[in-house]
Amino acid sequence: MNSPADPIDIAARILHRDGMVLVIDKPYGLPVHKGPKGGVTLADHLAELQFGLPHAPELAHRLDKDTSGCLVLGRHRKALAELGKAFANGTVGKTYVAVVRGVPKETSGRIELRLAKRSPHRGWWMAVDPKGQQAISEWRLIGAGDGLAVVALSPLTGRTHQLRVHLDAIGHPILGDQIYGGASRLPGGLRLHLHSRRVVLPQGRKPPLDVRAPLPSHFHATLDALGLDAATVEAAADDAEFTKLAAG
Repeated sequence: MNSPADPIDIAARILHRDGMVLVIDKPYGLPVHKGPKGGVTLADHLAELQFGLPHAPELAHRLDKDTSGCLVLGRHRKALAELGKAFANGTVGKTYVAVVRGVPKETSGRIELRLAKRSPHRGWWMAVDPKGQQAISEWRLIGAGDGLAVVALSPLTGRTHQLRVHLDAIGHPILGDQIYGGASRLPGGLRLHLHSRRVVLPQGRKPPLDVRAPLPSHFHATLDALGLDAATVEAAADDAEFTKLAAG
């Protein structure tokens, strides 16, 4: 199992490339922005993804450092503007996979809990707050075993740490989440089990761009311990239906 400090061949992690958009499979443990602690970030690798254009691509959205999977980049100003509009107006379909503590009694659900910063001194840490920003997430149960559940998720809004806080709020924190209650010593359990499996991007009159990222190695270790097959989990996540999906 690779560690976050291992050398990264970012070009080998490209899932889709065209003249407007890149989608990469962001590895666990790689921050997308510089932080106060320093260290290597995705920003240090963007020049490797230039591929002859005048400028390196830029992020169209963000993923937490310990969230893996599909990350969208725009290759130039026009692309970034169009992608920004799509993410802002909710026409990008997003499916995540998570392993959570406990098995929900229902097979699906919708979480509508407003979120705000937990404290001005806690950076990005968030908490449920009736006076906070609207935040809506949907989930589907796709597997379970040994007191854990595998869920497919769709954040219908894009708040910081939204899925992590929402799942903790309903009593099912994400496995490996050191901030929101999901820490574990199960195989792979010290790593956050939240993965951006799929993005569906509108392309005007063309069919939507549908990109998927395979589950990372720490997911495989945990699923093996639970007696679950990773390919079956991926297929179930892809089949999960949510309220909003990107439209062409």
